[in-house]
Parts: sequence; structure tokens; C-alpha cells
Amino acid sequence: QVQLVESGGGLVQAGGSLRLSCAASGRTFSTYTMGWFRQAPGKEREFVAASGWSGGSTYYADSVKGRFTISRDDAKNTVSLQMNSLKPEDTAIYYCAANRYGKITDSKYRYENWGQGTQVTVSS
Repeated sequence: QVQLVESGGGLVQAGGSLRLSCAASGRTFSTYTMGWFRQAPGKEREFVAASGWSGGSTYYADSVKGRFTISRDDAKNTVSLQMNSLKPEDTAIYYCAANRYGKITDSKYRYENWGQGTQVTVSS
């Protein structure tokens, strides 16, 4: 098990940027595929981006491709999500998730560990 804590959410105007961070406990962080998901009010939790546990692979939802960048620092047990050119439709609670030795995937059912989430609000 790994404990995940997100930070960096807030209120930003459309076109602005935010950087989310997720800090993980434990000494096995490098063995986890890490993902970011988001959930807007009344909607299902949806995939945003993922970073594989080996090889440096990344994967993005079409809706954020070219605007968001996921990165990880295994030495610091952190994964970040740089969000640029934010739109009002990006407003949601953003969750960090971890899947040990998992293939990089957009399926929320494959991730065993979740953080509590951080609110991102983009005003128009």
C-alpha cells in the first residue's frame, strides 16, 4: 500500500496554469504506475494522464493532450501534473492514483491506491 497526498489545486482564470503535486509514502514508489484522474460534479471520474513505472512512458486523455504534462521524480516519491491553457471544463476534483507494477492505463479500476483529491476551479 502507498499513501497519496495531493496538493496545488486552486482557483485560476481561463488560460492560466496550475501545477498539481502528489506525494507518496514508502520506498517502492518507482514500482508504481501513477495516474491523475478528475471528477466534476455529477460526472464520472475520468482519466487525465498516467506515467508508467518503467521506461518513462506517458499517456494522456485527448481532452488534455498538448496542455497538460505529467512528470515523476522517483527519488522524491512525487508525481506532478502541469496544467496549462486551462479551460472552465477542466474544473473538477483531481485525484492521484497508483497501481503497483501495473501497465499504463486509463482505467480507474486498475488503480489500487487513491489520494483524497484537490479542487481545481477554472473561471471564465
